[in-house]
Amino acid sequence: MMKSMFLLLILLGVVTGRRIQLLQGLPATSTIEENAAAGVSVYTFNVTVSPMSSEGVAIPPTIVNSNPLTEAFDVLIIIFSFQVVTTGNPVLDYETMPKSFDLQIFVEDTTGRTDLSVLTVQIKDKNERPVFRGNLAIQTVTVYVLEGTEGTSVERIYQVYAADPENAELKYSLLPKSVPFFILESGAIFSTKVFDYEKDPHCYFLNITVTDPDGLNSTRTVNVNIININDERPYFTTAMHGSWAEARIWTLLGKGVENLKKQKNEMLEKHGFFVATYLILENHLPLQTQMYALLNFVLSCREQRIYRIPEEQRLGTVVANITAKDPDDEDSPSRLFYSIQSSDRYFSINPSTGVLQVTGRIDRESHPLRLHPNVSVIVRVEDSPSGGHYSEMEITIIIEDINDNPPECNTSVFRREANENTTAGTFLLDLRNYCTDNDVDPSNNQFRFTGLSGFGSNNFALESPVSGRLLVTESVDLENPANPGVEVYSLTVRVQDIASPHYTNIIYIYIRIKPVNEFFPVFSDLSYEFNVPEITKVGSIIGTVNARDDDWPPSVITYSIVAGGGTRDYTNIFWISPTKGDVKILARLDYETTQKHIFTVQASDQEKTATASVTVNVLEVNDEEPVCSPNFYSFQIPVNLAVGTNINGFRIECQDRDSDPRSFRYFIDAGNVNNHFTFSPSAGSNTSRLILASRFDYESGLDTNWIYRLRVYITDDNLLSARDKATHLVKTGTVTLNIRVIPNPTTVVVTTPGFTVVTKRENIYSESAWYVPFVITLGSLLLLGLLGYLGFLLATWVRSHCPPAGKAGSTPLRSAPEKKKPNKEVFVTVTKLNAVFDGEARDPVTGKMYEFNTRSGARRWKKNNEPLQPAPAMQVTSSATDNSGQGMERAEAPSKKEPSEKRKEPTAETKPSTKPSAGQSEAPGQDGLRLQKQKEESEHRGLPSPAPQGRY
Repeated sequence: MMKSMFLLLILLGVVTGRRIQLLQGLPATSTIEENAAAGVSVYTFNVTVSPMSSEGVAIPPTIVNSNPLTEAFDVLIIIFSFQVVTTGNPVLDYETMPKSFDLQIFVEDTTGRTDLSVLTVQIKDKNERPVFRGNLAIQTVTVYVLEGTEGTSVERIYQVYAADPENAELKYSLLPKSVPFFILESGAIFSTKVFDYEKDPHCYFLNITVTDPDGLNSTRTVNVNIININDERPYFTTAMHGSWAEARIWTLLGKGVENLKKQKNEMLEKHGFFVATYLILENHLPLQTQMYALLNFVLSCREQRIYRIPEEQRLGTVVANITAKDPDDEDSPSRLFYSIQSSDRYFSINPSTGVLQVTGRIDRESHPLRLHPNVSVIVRVEDSPSGGHYSEMEITIIIEDINDNPPECNTSVFRREANENTTAGTFLLDLRNYCTDNDVDPSNNQFRFTGLSGFGSNNFALESPVSGRLLVTESVDLENPANPGVEVYSLTVRVQDIASPHYTNIIYIYIRIKPVNEFFPVFSDLSYEFNVPEITKVGSIIGTVNARDDDWPPSVITYSIVAGGGTRDYTNIFWISPTKGDVKILARLDYETTQKHIFTVQASDQEKTATASVTVNVLEVNDEEPVCSPNFYSFQIPVNLAVGTNINGFRIECQDRDSDPRSFRYFIDAGNVNNHFTFSPSAGSNTSRLILASRFDYESGLDTNWIYRLRVYITDDNLLSARDKATHLVKTGTVTLNIRVIPNPTTVVVTTPGFTVVTKRENIYSESAWYVPFVITLGSLLLLGLLGYLGFLLATWVRSHCPPAGKAGSTPLRSAPEKKKPNKEVFVTVTKLNAVFDGEARDPVTGKMYEFNTRSGARRWKKNNEPLQPAPAMQVTSSATDNSGQGMERAEAPSKKEPSEKRKEPTAETKPSTKPSAGQSEAPGQDGLRLQKQKEESEHRGLPSPAPQGRY
C-alpha cells in the first residue's frame, strides 16, 4: 500500500514538472558477494534537501520497487548518509537467484519535492564448500556387514553422494588408513577382508572427506557394524530345583543320613518333589544305595524340571525364570527368544526374558485339573525369531489344592410350611442334602452348620452341627395373645468350612406357620331388622350385616342369602354383598302387597358357617297415583245447554291404593277455554260430575272453539295441609275429555257448520339418513319419466278423440243457477315437528343447503342469509263466504319475508275458489284437496315436501 502511494507521488511530481534532484550519488551500480549476511552494506548515498525545506525530509529514502521483486535489500540511515544493506531474507545465492537487481529508491522533503532513482546491485559468485547428499547430509550413517563377508568380490558396502555448488569435480578420501575399507572416485565404499565377529572389532568408524579443486572440503562419518552369524545352538542355564538339590544332597550325605532326616520338615515345606526322595531314604537301604538313588532322582529332575504351585494364583505370578546362553554371544547378553511349543491356557513365557508366568485362571476343582493336576509344557529357546538353532526342555507344574471354596448350597433360600399346631420334635429340613464343598482335597471340603438365629429361632433348633437337620422345638398358636401373630419366621444358619480360612455362607430359611381353621364365624347380632320406605330405589343399600372370625389371621368371610326374601313375582328381591355384607334391594318394594320380608343370611369362612335372620319392614309411602274411570271420553253437547247442567250425565270415579277416597282434588289443566266447564264436587270425594259452568257465546265472537279437548288432573293431596304438601309425595292421575259443541238447529244456517282440524307435520332431513335424498331423487326421476310418458299418451289420445276447445270468453254450454254458498269455517293447524333446526348441510343430489335437527332428523330448505333458528308452529285459519261467489282465504303465520328471488305465493284474491253446489256444503274431501293444493304450492316454492297430514 505504501509503495503504491510513493509511485503515485512520483507520477504526480513528473506530471507537474516538480522533479528535483534530491538523491546524490544515484543512479549507480554496486556489487555484493553471494551468501552475504544480513546488514552487509551494499551502497552509500546522500540526500540534498531544498533550501526552502527547513525541516529535512518528509519521507526518507525508501525502496519502492525492485526488478525482479525481492525483499533482500533495505535502506538504513547512517548518521548524515543512507546505506542500502542486505536483509538476509532471502540469503543471496549466485547459483539459484538472479545475478542483478534494479532497486528504485524514492525520497520526499517537507516542501513536497520528490526524487526517484535506481540502484543496480550485481551478485558476485563465491566458491562454496561441497555438500553431501542423501542421509549423510543430515546425519551419521550406520552400515551393517555380516561376518564372513569377503573383500572386493562382493557389492559395495555404501555409496556416498556429494555435490559442488559450482559444479566442479570432487575427490573422495577415507580415514583412518588402517581400517580394512577403501573408497573409489565414484564414492563407493568396499571392504578389503573377510570379517570374523569373534576376532575382529565389531564396529568401524570411517571419516569420509570430499574436496573441490580449490581445496574446500566437507567431512562426514560412516559407522560400519559387523553382525555376528548364528552358527551355535543355545543351551539352558536355569538354576532349577534339581541343580540346587544336587548340591544340597551331596552336602547332607557327607554329614550322614540322620542329619538329612532332621531337615525333612524344612525340605517338605520348600520343595514338595522331595517327597519321593524321602520315601527312598526312609527305606532301610545301605547308604551307598541311597546315594545313587538320590543322584539318579536329581538328574531326572534336572531333565524334567518339576514345579509345584498352589491353585488360584494371580495373573502374572512368576512360576520360573528360564535362562539360556548362546555360544555365539559369550561376551555379551544373548539375544535369545523363548516360546512354549505345547498349547497351554494357564501359562505363557516372555519371549525376551524367559519368565514363565500365570496367564489364565488355575482352578484345581475344574476339569481337567480336577482329575489330572499336572500340567506339562515344552519350552523352546531360539537364537533367531524366524528359524535358527534352538533347544527344548519339558517343564512339569503340579497344581496343589487349597481351601478356596466355601460350602455352597444349591439354593440359599429355603421355604417351608408348618401348621400352627405342629408338635415339638417334628422334622422340617435336612440342610446337608443341599450343601456341598467343591474343594478336591478331603481336608478342605469338610463343613458344619452353626449359628441358628433370627426371628422365632426359639421355636426351632438344629439336631447337630454335622447333620444339619432342622426340628420344631415348640408349637405355635396364632390365636394366643402372647404370640406376636407373625405367620412367617425368618431364620439364618451359618455353613462353615472346618479348614482354614473357614469360609462361611449364610442360609436363609423362611418358615410359614399355616393357620388352622379352628373357630366358626360369629354374627354381631343374632337377628337384624331394617325399616325401608317402599319408594326406595332399586339397588339401594338398606342395611349391613357383619360377622367376625376369631382365627388368626382373620379368615375371609363370604355372605350369602340362603332362605327367604322372595315374593310371588321374584325369587329373591334382596341381594347381599359377598365381601361387605351390604344388603340391597333388587326389585321395587310394595307396601300394599307385602309389609314385611324375612330371610336368612349365612356367613362362611370356606369351611365353617353361621346364620342370622334379617327382617325388612316396608314403610308405607304415597307412591300410587289415582286411577280414574273412564280415563278418556268423547261426547257432544248443544250450544244452548243450561249452566249448571251435568254434561251428558258424565261422572268420573277414582281409586287410589294408598290414599283415602276423600283425598281427591279435581281441576282442569288445559283446553278449558273461557272456563265453560268445571267438576262438582271439586275435592273431597272419589266421584265427581262434569258441570257446564258458563254458557257459550258464539254470536258476539267471544267463543270461537267448537271442539274442546280437556285435560283433567286428579291429585290425592286434598287432605294434606300446606306444610305437608311441601314434604309429602303427591301423585296425580290424568283424564282426557273431547267435547264437541253442536249449534242450535233453529239457527238460520243453510248447512250445519263443520270444523276440520288438520295437523300438518314436516319431515325434516336427518344428516345420518344420507340415503333418503338419494332414494327420493332417484324415485322422483323414475316417477317423472313415467308421468311424462303417460302424459304423452294421454295427450295423443285426447287429440285424436276430443273436439277442439271453445274460445276464451265464450258462454258455457250450461249455466247453473247461482246459489248462495253456505258459510263454512275450516281450521287448519300446522304443527312442525322438531322445529329447532340447529345444523345445516348440503343436499348431495341438488347441491342446495338445508337445515336439520340433530336429534329428530327434521329438515327444511335453508333460505339465503337466514341464521339457524327454531321455526315456530304455524296455524292457518281458512274461511269461505258466498258474498261475491268467490272464496276468500285468510292465513295467520309468523311474519317472515321470503327471498326476492323466490316466487311470491299467490294471494287469496288471485286464486279462484271452487264453488260448491247450491244448498250443499263443501265435501269433507275438499279439505284434503286444499291440503294437496298447499303441498303443491310449497313444492312450487322449493320447500321440502310436508309430512302426511292427519285429522281428528
